[in-house]
This record gives sequence, C-alpha cells and structure tokens, in this order.
Amino acid sequence: MAMGMGPVADNPDAYIAALSDWQRERAEMMRGAILRAAPFEETIKWTNLVFMANGPCILIRAEEHRMLLGFWRGKRLRALEPRIRASGKYELGNLVMTEATEVTPATVERLAAEAFRLNAELGDPSVRA
Repeated sequence: MAMGMGPVADNPDAYIAALSDWQRERAEMMRGAILRAAPFEETIKWTNLVFMANGPCILIRAEEHRMLLGFWRGKRLRALEPRIRASGKYELGNLVMTEATEVTPATVERLAAEAFRLNAELGDPSVRA
C-alpha cells in the first residue's frame, strides 16, 4: 500500500475488506456510526471511502500507520471534537488516529450528524461561492 493512499477498491465493502487488524475494526465502527447518523451515499473517491450528502461530506482514509476521519467542514466541528485539525484550504479538518486513539461510535455519529446538517444548510462544500 502506497504511503498516504488507502487500498485500491471498487466499492466501500471492498475498501473495508482490504484493511487489516485495528484499521478494519476502526473503519467498520466509523462506517456504521456514520451511516446511522444520516442518509449518506457511500462511494470511493480519491482512493478514500467518501460519504456524500449534498456534496462530499466525510471521508475515511487508511494510511500505513494511521487513519483519518476527514470532514469537508471540519473546522466547524472543532467545538464538538477539539482533536480535529484544520487541513489545507477551505474548511477541511481531519481527526488523525493511530491504533491507540480513543474514538467512540457515539462521537463519530454526533460528528457525522452535524457534518450532514452543515452540508444541508450551507450547500456543497466542493462548489466555491
């Protein structure tokens, strides 16, 4: 697996199946929590597992020794989860995890619900005003 890239997969199930150990468990947990939070559409984009709702909303990316739970409007979610780090331009933010990082399904579900609400309210974050 190339550094910084998730597994090459045709669909979300294949993406998760390609992971191993703690990454598979974590990805399954986060995916379940995200899908419980709101009616997202899952897809593979940019070798990431992406959850769409009025544009791109959330991503799960497995890297060699860590995982990212990324939010297109992550900067607005830092009040809910201060560990989210701003990433690049716009409002992107990532929760960077190693095996030791504690993340509960309830936390992921709460973040996903708010991310969904923000896209519903503010529109597609990939379209620049």
